[in-house]
Amino acid sequence: MLHKDHSRARTGSHRPLFVFLFCASLWLAGLSGIAGASGAVPPTFADLAERLGPTVVNIYTTQVVKAPRNPHEFFFNQDQEMPEMFRRFFGLPSPDGMEQRQRELKRTSLGSGVIISRDGYIITNNHVVDNADSINVRLTTFDEYDAKVIGRDPKTDIALIKIEPKSELPATEMGDSDLLRVGDWVMAIGNPFGFEQTVTAGIVSGKGRSLGSGPYENFIQTDASINPGNSGGPLYDMNGKMVGINTAIYSRSGGNIGIGFAIPVNMAKNVVEQLKAHGTVVRGWLGVMIQPVTPELAAQFHLDRPIGALVGEISPNSPAEKAGIKPGDVIIDFNGKEITQMSMLPNLVAQTQVGNKVPLTLIRKGKKIPVTVLIAKLEEEQLATAQPSEGNLTQELGMQVQDLTPEIAASLGIEDKFGVLITSVEPGSPAAAAGLRKGDLLLEVNQEPVKDVQSFVKKMKSSKEKSVISFFVKREGHTRFFGLRLK
Repeated sequence: MLHKDHSRARTGSHRPLFVFLFCASLWLAGLSGIAGASGAVPPTFADLAERLGPTVVNIYTTQVVKAPRNPHEFFFNQDQEMPEMFRRFFGLPSPDGMEQRQRELKRTSLGSGVIISRDGYIITNNHVVDNADSINVRLTTFDEYDAKVIGRDPKTDIALIKIEPKSELPATEMGDSDLLRVGDWVMAIGNPFGFEQTVTAGIVSGKGRSLGSGPYENFIQTDASINPGNSGGPLYDMNGKMVGINTAIYSRSGGNIGIGFAIPVNMAKNVVEQLKAHGTVVRGWLGVMIQPVTPELAAQFHLDRPIGALVGEISPNSPAEKAGIKPGDVIIDFNGKEITQMSMLPNLVAQTQVGNKVPLTLIRKGKKIPVTVLIAKLEEEQLATAQPSEGNLTQELGMQVQDLTPEIAASLGIEDKFGVLITSVEPGSPAAAAGLRKGDLLLEVNQEPVKDVQSFVKKMKSSKEKSVISFFVKREGHTRFFGLRLK
């Protein structure tokens, strides 16, 4: 009996240790599974930093700005007239005959860059070298070179510069940014605040981000510290391949708060190739004005989820018009790539070679339709702007309408002679929240035309059972869709 109790006591004393060892083995197995799925997490980034550091350069630019010089600025305020006795002492002419003098001010800035070829081609941001009178590149060997601009692309904020090195340089290898997943480890090297060869690490926090600064945004978001001076520097994956070009931070203070953005290297590849060959970038053109598909619009356009790019307007004589694309179509696939969000389409079209025939898939009134388009060249005046959807929608309209007569159209400078004109929108109403405005011309309700208030009211009554209503609106010569949720 005592033996039995004693055995139980011994078993009980070892149970916590057994449980601890069992849990530890499960934890290690879990880490092993994670490492096997996404690549082993290194205990240190030192080996990568040591190998890749020499491919990263520091860039210093100087811009000379001429400013007016006041001869007596050191003695008197700019707006204060110099007394005559001082004017005679300095031998200066009278105010009427005094010529405006100028002084040269030098503005300096710093940034980063990455060597992509052994003969001295370097990628950086356009805003690092824009308007620079001189560009100086410093290597990790402390060798310094003057650089010349091969080409710049402000629309993607990418620039290609070139130095003439004394010997072959270490060059970075470009990876595939499409393979990045949210949560993957990444490492940045740059020149923040002038601190050379600063290494920071973090994870991919998001993909396909837009900051509203241009038509071709598709940023990688990372929590690796990105600060002023990191601009133009590389973002590496754990295989040591460049997957992005660090370009921006989101911060109210000007410093890093864990939200940095990098240009995907797959976008940079096409731009750099063209800059190297021609000094400029030629982009493809489809000829559509698009907007995001909100959850409300997704329900209206028979989509199981809010994906794709909703076509609001077709440019005359454009590839889209020739291919039969119409307002109200939702483009969900372009050249075999699913359009999960609107911002993807302008980038894919822009990167397509002019003259290529490209298949795309669109949704029209709930049906999938395959279309082939012949991509044309984008001219500056044809630059497509992806307009964001405005506001959230609630239950009531909160707007008034009237028939558009030829007389009213003439007084308002509207080319259309008939339609339904929005005469007022109540502030704070669902119509206002949806983005509808006074002066908008309603052309369609739920993708069916309305020519007057009577047909508009009839269509609205028949739509009461629907949870979402779509409006096709013409505003200042351009058309687009708005979605309003009724329930």
